Amino acid sequence: MAGSDKTTMQVNIVAADHPVWNGEARSVTIPAAEGGMGILPDHEPVLTIIKQGTVTVVEPDEDRHMFEVADGFISFDSNKLTVAVERGRDVQYSTTEEQ
Repeated sequence: MAGSDKTTMQVNIVAADHPVWNGEARSVTIPAAEGGMGILPDHEPVLTIIKQGTVTVVEPDEDRHMFEVADGFISFDSNKLTVAVERGRDVQYSTTEEQ
């Protein structure tokens, strides 16, 4: 999305049997099958497999969420990131004051 000045993206993390998290983010780090991958707003479209590991979401106010996930994929296009996993759970939340 060349020329865009968007600083956030919509993120939806879903497990096979429940929603895990949904909101706006400044960045997301995922455990891609080929290694860690960072996604920022206006990233090129991507579809990739993810392995067991931690997804880290940084919200616009710099608060961070960490989610343990297992086996799935991500799809990113038009500043919308979908993380679909077999299993996922929220393991940590920290605010900028705690860092």
